Amino acid sequence: MSPTRVLASVFALLLAALPARAAEEKPAAIPAAGDAAAQALKASPRHGEWADIAIPGTDAKLHTWVVYPERKDKAPVVIVIHEIFGLTDWVRAVADQLAAEGFIAVAPDLLSGKGSNGGGTDAFAGDAVRDAIRKLTPDEVATRLDAARAHALAFPAAAPDRSATIGFCWGGTASFAYATRQPKLNAAVVYYGTAPTDQAALAKIECPVLGCYGGNDARVTATVEPTTKAMNDAKKPYAPHVYEGAGHGFLRQQTGVNLKAAQQAWAQTIAFLKKAMG
Repeated sequence: MSPTRVLASVFALLLAALPARAAEEKPAAIPAAGDAAAQALKASPRHGEWADIAIPGTDAKLHTWVVYPERKDKAPVVIVIHEIFGLTDWVRAVADQLAAEGFIAVAPDLLSGKGSNGGGTDAFAGDAVRDAIRKLTPDEVATRLDAARAHALAFPAAAPDRSATIGFCWGGTASFAYATRQPKLNAAVVYYGTAPTDQAALAKIECPVLGCYGGNDARVTATVEPTTKAMNDAKKPYAPHVYEGAGHGFLRQQTGVNLKAAQQAWAQTIAFLKKAMG
């Protein structure tokens, strides 16, 4: 066979292989939807464990879910801040997916010690958990997040001084607020949460902020434009993304348009965290 025919045969084989390879490619994994979170946790191959972390100024311990990635080098830390529903299986599943992406993920129950008999989220029934979260002061939230961050960064497997937050709904607002109070944070991710309105507070932010918002969530998304202006005025990096047709809580409620928004937002989130922390 001539060299020309050999090259043509090789080229034909490569072309034939392309569809098969494309078919093997799968969309990037996203956190489990709310109704699938418990099963996702059960099926996860990653090591997860509970930690009870000392909180300065109180005898209560911060009950925290910790998930480790499977990697040979030290990993950045991501603090997962729960919704107004408290620490749920869904939040723990988000932490697990972050670990799948190479991060040490810690999800503290910010209601730890606030329930009966010193309990946390599980000690509250129904809407009582929302009322309890609304009673947390900004100082309490910051102190508890500081405790979770310090605990995780002390792990032998943690990369020194590389940490970020990600929060959802009430936790998204808390993630933005924490960026104004923790100058050593490397990144903050805000899912459908609002920003502080105090310009002086925004001026204290020392890390980039990513915002992910639903186009059909005007209660929150209407604040994106003024927040963009305020962050620009403060000369702080802020990257908001609004997903057309998606509603509030789209990463948890992955139906219809929400699923597309969840896929887009999660891919942007992981890219953002990896760029900010390596």
